[in-house]
Amino acid sequence: MALTVNEIAALLGGRVDGDGSVVINGLAKIEEAGPGNLSFIANPKYHKFIETTHAAAVLVEESFPQSDKTLIRCGNPYFSFLKMAQQFYKQAPQVAAGIHQTAIIDATCKQGKNLAIGAYVVTGANCSFGDNTIIHPGVVIGSDVQIGANSIVYANVTIREGCRIGNNVIIHSGAVIGADGFGFAFEGGKFHKLPQMGIVVLEDDVEIGANTTIDRATMGETIVKKGAKIDNLVQIAHNDYIGEHTVIAAQAGISGSTKIGNYVRIGGQAGLVGHIEVGNNAAIGAQGGVTKSIPENGFVSGYPARPHMTAKREEASLARLPEMLKEFKKLQAQIEKMSAILKIDQE
Repeated sequence: MALTVNEIAALLGGRVDGDGSVVINGLAKIEEAGPGNLSFIANPKYHKFIETTHAAAVLVEESFPQSDKTLIRCGNPYFSFLKMAQQFYKQAPQVAAGIHQTAIIDATCKQGKNLAIGAYVVTGANCSFGDNTIIHPGVVIGSDVQIGANSIVYANVTIREGCRIGNNVIIHSGAVIGADGFGFAFEGGKFHKLPQMGIVVLEDDVEIGANTTIDRATMGETIVKKGAKIDNLVQIAHNDYIGEHTVIAAQAGISGSTKIGNYVRIGGQAGLVGHIEVGNNAAIGAQGGVTKSIPENGFVSGYPARPHMTAKREEASLARLPEMLKEFKKLQAQIEKMSAILKIDQE
């Protein structure tokens, strides 16, 4: 594929600053781009590369400084670059249209139009699949599962019985949707398993990373709301509620019956106790240990998690402890010396 800078600017609603006739035939990072490549700068840390890049054109913000490079000025360079990636790189179908001869699809399942179901897919009874959905090889789907239109389920995913998957959902390889929640009652010297009678609901436009696990509710629903994006190796426990357009980075763990609001950002390896609430637009730093509810727009980090600026000041103070200890010992020695002199004078 090849487009001129002027054509790209028209697609993005951007403004050309430089030679609009330059032809673009690929995309690359700013520090690696060569002739014919389009790149972008969205972070001020990368401004320095504008003078050394070999990119044919660079997507930048409207306020970006003047340069002798060809620029396309736009509102959001990163999102604009994403849109051009969708233009330039069309992923080839990995699953042939239709149902593979080795797939075992129960006769009671409802099938939409233009399905692509790969080898060795197995389903239970009474499932339904929306139009244009793609299910890769080795997926196991329990009975009464619903999957909406235009969704993609990658290889070796397990979706347990009764779960509901919306439209435009992506579930990456190895994820398990609807495993039993971690519920036990202790009696008579041993743990007794509580039946996990609920389901998992993934609403429209949700993306689930590889090897992530989302447990079914004890009763009712574990729910991931519209537009939420969940990274690899995340654990979401029974009866959790994940709000709209929330993002959760890798290796985070959320204990049961926790409610996460809309547009929340949770950093990698963060851990949340159960039965708390995180307000809308809140943020949790990487490895944050959250032991109590967080208000709307709150930003916490550290363990136990506390306001981010407080955590930063405390961490900075800890780094100074060895030096402060030396100063304390010096002062202590001086006080002891002065005390000894005073004692002699008094005698």
